[in-house]
Amino acid sequence: MNTNSNTYTIVYSAIIVILVAAILAFASMALKPKQDANIKAETISQMLTAAQFYTKEECDEMGNDKVLEAYSKNIKRAFVINAQGDSTRALGTEAKNIELQDGLKAQDLAIKNGKNMELPVYVFEKDGKEITVIPCYGNGLWGPIWGYLAFNEDLKTFLGAYFDHDSETPGLGAKIKDDPDFRAKFIGKIADFSQVPVFDIVKTGTKKNQPNAIDGISGATITTNGLRDAVNTWLIAYKPYFEK
Repeated sequence: MNTNSNTYTIVYSAIIVILVAAILAFASMALKPKQDANIKAETISQMLTAAQFYTKEECDEMGNDKVLEAYSKNIKRAFVINAQGDSTRALGTEAKNIELQDGLKAQDLAIKNGKNMELPVYVFEKDGKEITVIPCYGNGLWGPIWGYLAFNEDLKTFLGAYFDHDSETPGLGAKIKDDPDFRAKFIGKIADFSQVPVFDIVKTGTKKNQPNAIDGISGATITTNGLRDAVNTWLIAYKPYFEK
């Protein structure tokens, strides 16, 4: 074949494109198990942090395997509930067979549409007492925000919380994740289903000492409003289960 011809150039380019695509596809497939393991360990570490078993920094230092072991050791049961608050199926909790209910974005849409809800409940045990952990998901200023809320046995009082985000502003909205003092404000507060909102995040000092409200983050109004909306949307979705 004439290497200077248009046909050669087209065939050569096509072969290169196919080879590169094949290499990228293989690399993606090869890396997927590790990526999935990292995502699972990160999700579990956020739950363990919310439930006050470890700090997030301690979880990060533990590594994936020890995080999974810590989850399996401390989890009592995990299951999925429907819109009526009834358990529909169990989730595996053994270290080698941990199941998590993924797709929080899809479940957020299901909550808002009021149908096909499959909400996870994670019940841990610490010092003989049950700790219930649920997720939440919503929108911040620049993208999605999500997290985990931990409750004492009364299913009313916050034991802790942990939040994460895709792209909130460093030093402002990103503090929902980066500032442990902000997360600590949830501890001891309550979800009050007789109030609207169930839980409030407000401008500093406007609802001082209110049991179902905390101060927001100065300069991050849109992010904290988004977090408030996410927390309330998901709390209301779990209300049938909490009040059983």
